[in-house]
Amino acid sequence: MVVKKYEIGVRKFGLINWIGLRSLYIKEVSRFMVVWAQTLFSPLVSSLLFLSVLSLALGNERGEVLGFSFINFLAPGLIIMSMIQQSFSHSVSSLIIGKMQGNILDLLYAPLSAAEVTLAIIFAAITRSITILIVSVLAFSLIIDMQIHNIFFIFFGAFFGSFFLGALGFITGLWAEKFDHTATITNFIIVPLSFLSGVFYSVERLPDIFQSISKINPFFYIIDITRYGFLGVSDGNTLFGVFYLIILSIVVWFIAYYLFNKGYKIKS
Repeated sequence: MVVKKYEIGVRKFGLINWIGLRSLYIKEVSRFMVVWAQTLFSPLVSSLLFLSVLSLALGNERGEVLGFSFINFLAPGLIIMSMIQQSFSHSVSSLIIGKMQGNILDLLYAPLSAAEVTLAIIFAAITRSITILIVSVLAFSLIIDMQIHNIFFIFFGAFFGSFFLGALGFITGLWAEKFDHTATITNFIIVPLSFLSGVFYSVERLPDIFQSISKINPFFYIIDITRYGFLGVSDGNTLFGVFYLIILSIVVWFIAYYLFNKGYKIKS
């Protein structure tokens, strides 16, 4: 007589599978920490090169921007631009590598909901961005006089900027079938919007029509809010930017959640 020792059933995790969520988050953080020279050090070097080249090129002719020297105005923008681009890159690479190597099935078969998967990957992207922010501020402080006016706005802009780009990267990773597709989004959308968001200039210098266009660019508010945290001055309406970023982040995350939940381009 065979005795039934085991029974197949559905394991209950409650509302949130905290163990699975934490495990996926740690796995994603470990993925970029293993190659820290590429994921953390390389963006810092690029920002420092931008700062050095522009400083040498402009020399003594550089004037004040929003009441600060050009270099002090430029430094926070360079840090933020590098940070949000890396957040996008993390989510994209996580999905596209998983699809190309076939281990995307691990995410599909794991006892994790679509919300848990998207949030774990996006929060890992935020962790990468915040780490770059801290390392960059420390490095820049050795070269120029880095000011901190309000740390809340620094981390608010960093968090929601990284969340927004991380969710956008997640959507891109689902859509893309190879790295050429991700490069298209990066080169024709992410980089142009980053450069046209007021990193290198004040939007007050633009004609009125271009100021209006700039002020619907979410990248502008990411940089403007975080720069306000450093310098205490802003180009746009900071309060509007706060709500704008929160709403955009929620909307883009929901799209990422919906597409993953539906199995967009990952389920046959």
